Amino acid sequence: MNFRALGSVALKAAAVRSLFQPLNQRGISTIGTRFSKAYDYDGKTKVSIFNTETDMGLMITGYSQYGFRLNNNMVLIGPITVFPRSVLSWNVNSFEDITEESLSLFPTLEPKIDVLIIGIGDQNPTASLTKRIIKFMKKYNINVEILRTEQACATFNFLNAEGRMAACALIPPLHITYNENDVLQSKLKQQQLYETE
Repeated sequence: MNFRALGSVALKAAAVRSLFQPLNQRGISTIGTRFSKAYDYDGKTKVSIFNTETDMGLMITGYSQYGFRLNNNMVLIGPITVFPRSVLSWNVNSFEDITEESLSLFPTLEPKIDVLIIGIGDQNPTASLTKRIIKFMKKYNINVEILRTEQACATFNFLNAEGRMAACALIPPLHITYNENDVLQSKLKQQQLYETE
């Protein structure tokens, strides 16, 4: 047997053995370090969904043809503007009503917002609408995203969770698309309402 091969086998065996030793026996300091097991919660992994936690600010958890639901269980009817910590009604009926006047609130805010996300219902943004809005907001150095409402809600939630100074202006969609999972979730929630202990 070759000594070089024997040395590498012994070295690999020593490395594997050291992996199973506690950190402080391997010469690695554990002072001030708190380790937690993957299953600290009754044998189950804990998953945190950020748009249901109110300490991260307001987030949109649902929408319909009539309005929106926020993570603090507030239900709002009609078009709205959402900021990290507050909500206002927005006086537009459709994306055709979006004008410089309807957007005049956003440049006046202090602290200044970084991004404005506009959800225009279930229509796709037109080139003329996008150009007009971007031209107006560019005067105030505010970035703008014009999206369908479903995408605008998700984008706002993501930016808000990151701590960005974002605001969104949302118009409820006229039509809602749903899938089998949505129907199942609705049935389960309805069943839970009528369960007795």
